[in-house]
Amino acid sequence: MNYLQLIFKDKRVLILLLIVNTLGTIYGYIWYGGQLAMTPAKFIPFVPDSPTATLFFVFVLIGFLMNKNFGLMEALASVTLFKYGIWAVVMNLLVYKVTGEMNIIMLMLMTSHFAMAVQGILYTPFYRIKPIHLSIAAVWAVHNEIIDYVFFMMPQYPVLDQYRAQIGYFTFWLSIASVALVYWLAVRKKKIVK
Repeated sequence: MNYLQLIFKDKRVLILLLIVNTLGTIYGYIWYGGQLAMTPAKFIPFVPDSPTATLFFVFVLIGFLMNKNFGLMEALASVTLFKYGIWAVVMNLLVYKVTGEMNIIMLMLMTSHFAMAVQGILYTPFYRIKPIHLSIAAVWAVHNEIIDYVFFMMPQYPVLDQYRAQIGYFTFWLSIASVALVYWLAVRKKKIVK
């Protein structure tokens, strides 16, 4: 049994992550409450990006606790955790650049979202992602950009509205980079720990 497996697959660590991610998911959906109240029903699954990413990871963690792998959930979780984790950090830094202000909420968002990105990648050696799983996750990620930036359902950052086109372009390439990273770490190299 190697070092990674001893730490990351330890049931106590998995249970702690399950609790943290479940609470973060609930908090995230509450955070989006105002925007969801104004969102047409057909777009609701695509609006709360970060809590949906952590929800995917909750299913991954449940699978690990059951000694099972849910490849599709692993693909969706790893792609979206990295993508939205990095996206939120960059958006908050952009808000800081535009306004010159940084507050405790922004710091909390940056820290928690960076942790999302890291946890999704740290678990790549344990994923059993098949190319079809990653293909579905890629479609989900890019489709979400269309919903966000064509139908204007993106997370609300009014101070950044003037940069909407640039943010959409950045987010599209962040989706591509996230899929490529997961492919490299979890599919191509097949770094599977048994």
